[in-house]
Amino acid sequence: MFDPVSNEDLTAANIPSPKARWHTIEKFALTFEGYKHWGSFEKCAKVANARLNKTLTELRTCLFFEQRRWRHFGEPPNKEEMAYIRNLIQAIRAKVLSGRRK
Repeated sequence: MFDPVSNEDLTAANIPSPKARWHTIEKFALTFEGYKHWGSFEKCAKVANARLNKTLTELRTCLFFEQRRWRHFGEPPNKEEMAYIRNLIQAIRAKVLSGRRK
């Protein structure tokens, strides 16, 4: 299920366009193992649901959790949530391009 890519190894080429289809974004979201990183579903959920997004890790946590959430729902995100997800993608790209990898 996961093909992890560390923050240090993440490049702009790895990050889908904010206009990418949901399927492409889902695959990218799973390059970060949020549950493993935070040590539990509960901690990962806490970070993601608080929509913490100051660090690259927090941004990737939010994107990972959105993928898991919508996978659980069994449908693609609605328009409002896709706008949030696309903003996460843009913020991840900005962090990577700026060199802020933490």
